[in-house]
This record gives sequence, C-alpha cells and structure tokens, in this order.
Amino acid sequence: MIWRHIASNFLTLLIVILIAVAAAIAWAKHQYVAPGPSATAACVRVAPGASLSAVSEQLADQGVVSNAYIFRAGADYAGKSRDLKFGSYLVPPKSSMEQVVAVITAGGPSTCGTEVVYRIGVRENSVILRDIDSETGLMAEQAKYNPATEPAPQVLADAEARADSRLRISVAEGVTSWQVVEGLKQAGFMDGTVAKLPAEGSLAPDTYDVQKGADRAALIAEMEKRQAASLAAAWEKRAEGLPYQTPEEALIMASIVEKETAVPDERRVVASVFVNRMRQGMRLETDPTVIYGITKGEGVLDRGIRGSELRRRTPYNTYQIEGLPPTPIANPGRASIEAALNPEATDYLFFVADGSGGHAFARTLEEHNQNVKRWREIERQRGQAMSPVQGD
Repeated sequence: MIWRHIASNFLTLLIVILIAVAAAIAWAKHQYVAPGPSATAACVRVAPGASLSAVSEQLADQGVVSNAYIFRAGADYAGKSRDLKFGSYLVPPKSSMEQVVAVITAGGPSTCGTEVVYRIGVRENSVILRDIDSETGLMAEQAKYNPATEPAPQVLADAEARADSRLRISVAEGVTSWQVVEGLKQAGFMDGTVAKLPAEGSLAPDTYDVQKGADRAALIAEMEKRQAASLAAAWEKRAEGLPYQTPEEALIMASIVEKETAVPDERRVVASVFVNRMRQGMRLETDPTVIYGITKGEGVLDRGIRGSELRRRTPYNTYQIEGLPPTPIANPGRASIEAALNPEATDYLFFVADGSGGHAFARTLEEHNQNVKRWREIERQRGQAMSPVQGD
C-alpha cells in the first residue's frame, strides 16, 4: 500500500516535471521568435574565429537578445551554430533571436561598422571610409581619396590601422588585368607581389574581404577562381547556335559587351548585335577593341581614335580583322558573361550612342545612318569632337 502511494506520488511528480519542461520549452520557443528587446538598430560585429557562445554573450550585453542561452540553443537547433560569418551587421530594431541568427550567418557585405574599401576603377582608384551614421543608423561614406594623387586623410589612415576595421578590395567591371595589379600595389594594407600579369579577362570584378597583410598574389588567385567559376556556369547554360567554339571565345565577347555599354538592360541586346554580325560574316567594328590595341590595357585613351589608327591592321582592330580579337580586352563581370552566352533574340546589326547614356539600335544600314546623323548633331551641340561609331 505504501509502495503504491509512493509510486503514485512519483508519477504525479513526474507528470508535473514533464509539464513544466514542456512549458519551459514552449516559452523558450516563443522567446526565440518573439520581437527582441532593442528599440533601435544595433551594429553587431562577429570577429574572425568567434564562437557562438562568445557572440551570444556579446549580443546579450548589447541588449540585442534577451537571453544568451536561448539564443545559442535556438541557433543550434536550427543547425546554424557553425555558420557564423565574420563581419559587421546592422540588426534592425526589435529583431527576434531567429532573425538575428539569420543575419549573422548569412554573410555578405558589411552593413555597419568601420569599413575601408579600396576600389579599383577603370579611370581611377579610390579609397573609401564607410561607417554607421549616428543619425540614420545606416552605413554612409565618411571620407574618400585617390591614393595615386592624394595623401590619405588621417581619419582613413587611422581606420586602416584599426584591428576591427573591415578591409575590402572592390574591382569594377571592365578594368584590365594591368589595372588590377597596379591598383593592388597601391593598397598599402596588403603585402606581397604579383610575379606575372594575369591573363586578360581572367579576373572576376567583385568585392573581396581581406585581412591586413593579405597576400596580393593569393587575392589574384581568388579572383581567377571566381571568374573561372562564373564562366563555367554560364557556358553550361548557354544558348544554342552561338558562334563561339570555346568558353574562351565567349569571354572575349563578354569583354567587348562590357566595354560597349554601361546600361544593364542593354547587355544582351549589344551581345545580339555582335553575334548577328558574326553569323553574317560581318566585321565587329567595335571601338573598344581598337583602343585596347593602342593602350595594351595600360590605362585609358583620353582622346578620340585617329583615322590612321582605324586603318591600321592590328590583331585588335576589328574594323580590319575578321571575327574576334585574340584575347579579351578587359575583365567582364558575370552579367556581361551571361549576356554573351544568352544574347537577346534580335535582328539588329548596328548601334550608336543615343545621347542618354544608352544606344540606338538598327536593323539596316539606312536606319543606322539616321541614328548616326542624330548622334553627330548631339556631338555638335555639345561641342565634342566627332568619334567613330559602331558600324559607321
């Protein structure tokens, strides 16, 4: 009788404990997905190699999450405890623990905190300091300078020296390999040399996170890896019947498209013009290839193309040679690679600038000549020297 009473009491206690545990779990789950305690946006920095335990305590100290243990348990249950990404992230007000986990495990560009961006551009390079704006809570440019012509502002030099600043190399679409290598030489927070100039077109225009003292040659290798991956992926999904025999030929075309238009919506249409011309056995007649033959990719041509240069037969003068030039003329971005391998279906054979930053396309030489006439008038009104035009 006594044992029956003990067993009954034990069973009752067990049921109470199970109910309490279930209630605790339900409460913890609710806490994990409920709005967080922070009334304002918070800048959260995940240090390289940081553990989830350290980050959860940091978040609790910042008032971003209400309970470090529940945060860790939720992240672990979601299978994201090992997915922390180094960087600084802007967490919106009242973000739940679930939302915070999503932010700090997704990675990507810094959204807050001190960020030094070294940008390698087509015409010039620049170093930009970005930090969170105290009034808006958003990332904003704080300082900028050209490392080739200006001394570094003290605020930017201090930011480069700070251990917690995020350092980034940003390579613009359409730069040449020579421009990338020369640009990296000016990035004072990097070390090492690049022994050999990378093949033209082989570097992926993108933004790269680096550590202070990062090796320049290693970064070049990463650029080559990303570009090769982009080209391989686009080649696998290419349209049928294209006039390219190899991915390398497609990369040459992509570089021409990159240099011909800065309008995203035009890339596939511009690619269609060159594809149509190749299919009909017409010369490409594109100015950027002629310019590359003159500059060898070492800088920009700050003048118009001379008539003698158009008449001179060189491997890159597509007014004189048949088909594609022997190499790319720049490093094209992913969008231009995809455009070259999936051009718009058009019957356009010509295009010329339209005065708005884009181009006017034409199916016949007569239409094209009318477009050229309009462009010449725009140039005359602007007081510009008349330049060669595609198909002219």
